[in-house]
Amino acid sequence: MKIVIAPDSYKGSLTAVEAAEAIEQGVKKADSTIQTILVPAADGGEGTMDTLVAATGGRKKTVRVTGPLHSELSAEYGILGDQKTCVIEMASASGLCLVSPEELNPLTATTYGTGQLIKQGLDDGFRSFVLAIGGSATNDGGAGMLQALGLKLLDESGQSVPFGGGELHNIKEIDLSGFDPRVKECTFLIASDVQNPLVGKEGASAVFGPQKGATEEMVKLLDKNMVHWGDMVEQATGIRLHDMPGAGAAGGIGGAFQAFFPAQMKRGVDVVTEYAGLPQALDGADLVITGEGRVDFQTASGKTPMGVAQRAKQSGVPTMILAGSVGEGIEVLYQYGVISITSMVQQPLTLEEAMQRAPQLLEYSAEQLVRTFIQCNKKTESGVLHYET
Repeated sequence: MKIVIAPDSYKGSLTAVEAAEAIEQGVKKADSTIQTILVPAADGGEGTMDTLVAATGGRKKTVRVTGPLHSELSAEYGILGDQKTCVIEMASASGLCLVSPEELNPLTATTYGTGQLIKQGLDDGFRSFVLAIGGSATNDGGAGMLQALGLKLLDESGQSVPFGGGELHNIKEIDLSGFDPRVKECTFLIASDVQNPLVGKEGASAVFGPQKGATEEMVKLLDKNMVHWGDMVEQATGIRLHDMPGAGAAGGIGGAFQAFFPAQMKRGVDVVTEYAGLPQALDGADLVITGEGRVDFQTASGKTPMGVAQRAKQSGVPTMILAGSVGEGIEVLYQYGVISITSMVQQPLTLEEAMQRAPQLLEYSAEQLVRTFIQCNKKTESGVLHYET
């Protein structure tokens, strides 16, 4: 029997690699003869860079950058095992994880540090980039990132406009003359599940602003400023971002990539699983085990377990999900090739206890899942569990 193990991280407890190893131990306890292939996964959010670096045998480099609230900090970018591809995780330089809840302020938060990571990658000779843009603390339309790469955003007096989504309305001119010419020599694969437009009720400010600290009044201001930013970008490039799907991703940086970069946007989990070799790993597999910290109706929006299950279903392989916790609306996942969804917490535990014991809980749950799967196989006439795709 061959089982592919492809979990995301269990936030606060286990990285994707650690989770895959814990599940593997459980599988081997059920039957030591089972062939296991580990494909740690992610969906374009925090942890994506680490997962890709680990999956490809790559390495990381530390860079000093400007953080979302303008203070200097250390961020990392990844170098894949091919030694040709630079992986940048926006959360590392401009992420929510870098800002305490009481300090969140999308009016001033900047993507400048993300631009600095890209520039460092260019300086280091890379021309192939993967950008994971989940988990941002910003709502500046990618303006800061562009400024870090030499784009000049000028006010009516010809001065550079300060950082943040609250300043976008002051932009009167976009000067492309200093924009780094090396950008045109590159390919940029943007890992993002977000299809929101730049502005409006479904836009960056209205949908994602509140989680970045925006009040109701701030959302109105940010959206108005983003309309102006969209107008200025259209004037400079001829590309209209206002209604463009994906332009609202990560506080509008998705639009910046589409307007100023030779970029392609792709679902985050698909980017990661392809680089990690999931399609090849599924060849001849009998079962896939995936999971993440919480599984509920939101999982079907393109998070790792759903993406893994969809890819497995295409290969005729069933998927089981091991979750830290299970919420409402999980039934939608069964149409994507999932045959079971199980919480690894099966006794009364505090959240702290569950997080501390996560490796053991995951290992034990994986063992029980596989034992059940083996017994189901034995009860079929052919000895193989038939799975209808």
